[in-house]
Amino acid sequence: MSMRVLVVGLGALGTVFSCLLKERGHFVAGLDREPVIAVVRQQGLQVAGIWGEHAAKLDELATDSGQFNGRKFDLIVLTVKSYDTDRAASGIAGIVEPDTYIMLAQNGYGNYEAAAKRIPERQIMLGRVIFGAETVAPGVSKVTVIADDVVLGSPGKLIESRALEQFARIFNDAGIPTRVSDRVLEYVWGKITYNSALNTLGAILEVNYGKLAESEHSRLLMDGIIREIFAVLKEMGQATLWPDADTYLQEFYGKLVPVTAAHHASMLQDIQHGRKTEIDALNGAVIALGKQFGVSTPVNEVIAALVKAKESLMLQSQ
Repeated sequence: MSMRVLVVGLGALGTVFSCLLKERGHFVAGLDREPVIAVVRQQGLQVAGIWGEHAAKLDELATDSGQFNGRKFDLIVLTVKSYDTDRAASGIAGIVEPDTYIMLAQNGYGNYEAAAKRIPERQIMLGRVIFGAETVAPGVSKVTVIADDVVLGSPGKLIESRALEQFARIFNDAGIPTRVSDRVLEYVWGKITYNSALNTLGAILEVNYGKLAESEHSRLLMDGIIREIFAVLKEMGQATLWPDADTYLQEFYGKLVPVTAAHHASMLQDIQHGRKTEIDALNGAVIALGKQFGVSTPVNEVIAALVKAKESLMLQSQ
């Protein structure tokens, strides 16, 4: 089955999704800011790394969703930063047909809630994406690591499983390992926990994930971040894939970190390029939820403050 797909945000993940889907024969359009679109229009997209070498020219490119008025898309993939979710969802709301599905392929907490203010929940899929991709240049992405399949699901079980399975087959066919789960929120919280420990400390200390696990001091910090998150989730009544923090920590150090050991934090790339980070959707969200549910989160508070300090100092130096 050939689909009509719009990818919103042609950063590292958006480049991978759009390039591989287009290479597989789907109609793929891209939406991003002018500097990115200008380069992609001229040079196309390229993907390198552990999934091989790929290249594609997208069917349409635009800097404003209004340029797609009258177009029909089967799937719209949002890969924008978490702080841009509301703006992006508002922008595409006018081109979302009753049978268009939206896939949120983003980091952090709050993306689903933000998108649901603009788009019916029965059309929104959450995607837990835990392969690592780095932006080499505009329109050029390198897949560096993969910890597990992409997991698709509908938090409120509002999308039929056959529709979810169809999208999973299409992604798998394009070379993006994907499966469906009715526990997608639990997978998303697993990724939030993973990123809140590794992405943030990787940005602060400027080392890869493997180095973080080698140091007893950074391990102590990651342990604190993770234990606080599990305490917050317990008070929220949010189920997890692990019975407790100890079980998660065993898998974290025994499986998740080793397969992503060479990866450098995307948050570090954001800081180095003078971009805003997603700290408010990671440790910042944990802090806010901790206050809401009466759970102390001192380690997350310090880590969030350090990231924000580094982010602001880098912006001031430019």
